[in-house]
Amino acid sequence: MKPDLVTTEKIGHVGLMRLNNPEELNTLHVPMMLAMEEALTVLERDNEVRVIVVTGVNDKAFIAGGNIKDLNARRGLQHYNEFSETVHRVFRRFEVCNKPTIAAVNGWALGGGMEFMLTIDIRLMANEAKIGLPEIKLGIFPGGGGSQRLMRQLPLCQAKMLMFTGDFLNADEAVAMGLVNQTVPRAQLLGDTLKLAARIAEKSPVALKFLKSSMLHGADMPLPAALAHEAATIALVFDSDDAHEGCSAFIEKRTPVFNGK
Repeated sequence: MKPDLVTTEKIGHVGLMRLNNPEELNTLHVPMMLAMEEALTVLERDNEVRVIVVTGVNDKAFIAGGNIKDLNARRGLQHYNEFSETVHRVFRRFEVCNKPTIAAVNGWALGGGMEFMLTIDIRLMANEAKIGLPEIKLGIFPGGGGSQRLMRQLPLCQAKMLMFTGDFLNADEAVAMGLVNQTVPRAQLLGDTLKLAARIAEKSPVALKFLKSSMLHGADMPLPAALAHEAATIALVFDSDDAHEGCSAFIEKRTPVFNGK
């Protein structure tokens, strides 16, 4: 019996999602993406989970890209109906998830794998891993959101160079360009990622939720509108028990205990 394409577990307040199809290097096809979406739904609905970590099950691949045989079997409208709508919906689900997300990029994150990584809030990368958008070498281009997200996360000329050449980046280059937060020895990657996730999970789930929303939506607004959105959002946070617990703990010189209310 084939194992689950994606598995989940809870470690304290951290939800760990493992991409679990190493025989195909976690390449993306519709069943894989639906499994990712289902796993995300499970972790989103679990009130004990405050931060979500995504990684691959072995050292070789995070997501090595789209499944080329699967992609080659389609043409235009069929591809749009069977694949494009799914990949855009699923990737956007991760991007707008109301809990912080962290990628532990353990191996290849190419094509759709890098496009998926671009939807994740914080990214740690194994020293030996590589990322890239090599679609141009196949006569196509990044169509899972990469052509739009990359130029919002890099200077336009840098985004164009990566997509026009299809070149790969190693971990140090990815950090230097600002696409990854830090590089970590592979043996320490998951442990360091879970420690970071646990630190974030100590914070108020209410504040994290609204902070992420403020940044996500404000980034696409003109500054005056973004500031108005921020003002309304922080007002909602001040209506939470967590905000008053945090302030009270500061005054009383104790560690706050946030309950997400």
